[in-house]
Amino acid sequence: MIQLSVNKFRSNLKSFVDQAINDHVPLRVKRRAGRDFIVMSAEDWESERETLYILQNSSLMMQINESIKTHKSNSGYKPTKEELDEINSI
Repeated sequence: MIQLSVNKFRSNLKSFVDQAINDHVPLRVKRRAGRDFIVMSAEDWESERETLYILQNSSLMMQINESIKTHKSNSGYKPTKEELDEINSI
């Protein structure tokens, strides 16, 4: 995470916002007399929200854990050639 003062952020606003969007690195903007704030791309924000939702959903986490186990043991569902062809044609 990049940290910078609010004055530096303000004077180079466009370049810092572009950097946050293009490099997917959040910026922490520090203020002398106030609370800091974070600048990040909307895409990264949505991704973080989705991750938090999954991590907080115990049912989804159990499904993911079970999927990892079956993948490691190679005991999961194996689609037929026809099913794979159908999936790949989408």
